[in-house]
Amino acid sequence: MSNFRSHIADGSTGDGRRRTGLRSAVVGHPCSNERGVALVIVLWIFIFLFVVAFDFSASVREDAFAAHRYAEESEGYYVALAGFERGLYELLQRFSQPLRSTLSPATELFDGDWREESYGEGSYSVRFTDEAGKVNLNRVDQETLRRIFTNLGVEEPRRSILVDAILDWIDEDDLHRASGAESDYYMSLSPAYTAKNGRFDTVEELLWVRGVTAELFYGEEGEAGLRDIFSVDSPIDRINLRTASAEVIHALVGLPLEKSREFVEERKKSSESTAADLLKILGIAAGDAAIRQLVFVNPTVITIESRGGRKDSVTRRQVKGVIRLAAGRQGYQLARWVDRDMTGNRQ
Repeated sequence: MSNFRSHIADGSTGDGRRRTGLRSAVVGHPCSNERGVALVIVLWIFIFLFVVAFDFSASVREDAFAAHRYAEESEGYYVALAGFERGLYELLQRFSQPLRSTLSPATELFDGDWREESYGEGSYSVRFTDEAGKVNLNRVDQETLRRIFTNLGVEEPRRSILVDAILDWIDEDDLHRASGAESDYYMSLSPAYTAKNGRFDTVEELLWVRGVTAELFYGEEGEAGLRDIFSVDSPIDRINLRTASAEVIHALVGLPLEKSREFVEERKKSSESTAADLLKILGIAAGDAAIRQLVFVNPTVITIESRGGRKDSVTRRQVKGVIRLAAGRQGYQLARWVDRDMTGNRQ
């Protein structure tokens, strides 16, 4: 009897051990581990899909923005082109009038101001510049260059570097002026290039010349830049007093910039002014050496700048063309065209 109870006790104890072992087996069963791994994999898949979706939406937004920007630029280009054509028409109409010894009505166009007009849902602004109202960069001499940089406030030794480097860039030899630069200097730069040893094709080439910085070329607030003073398209080696800007007069004659601007305003008031009248306003006497730098002629090579765009858009396109009026003012020749001009010009 006691043995029977012992067997029962042993059996119950064995069942308990088996149940305990079963519970342990269930807890550590491989299926439980697989469910945890599957959950981690699902989470990683969701993260991956989220990243892909975010990247795709960002790409779509960028493409949409680029398409919108392209559409605005294209529209701005054709509005600017319409402004150019309108400006060209007005120019030819003005210059069809007979030439006079006093200021032509057409010279009113060359006051440096932008003329804005509406065009459909957009607008364009047009500006006219007489190239003869600037200093011819390919014909300028050392004395004139030095006077210009002096009047612009450039001090030594930088002034001599600029004068000599510009002349070295133009001449056809490889001989250095005292403060100039030839190909050996430019080849030591990064990126390396050679001296032109020839005429400037564009005023922007000045940026390749030793000593010419972006600040000097474009000008700073309230100051003239070299691009406002020099031209490669002027047909003469002097300055047309009829159309010269205040910045050019300041640089060439040495008259303070504010006084030069007052002169330009006075010039606007009367289309009957003669050369003597203008010289008197400038305070230049008949025997003054500065007279040799000035001339009184009608414009023949003219730059028309036009920029346009939608009225509700900040994107503006700008184009520029240099026009040579034909002999007898019957027609014109397009001498230079810039399809994407810089839009940062001062007004």
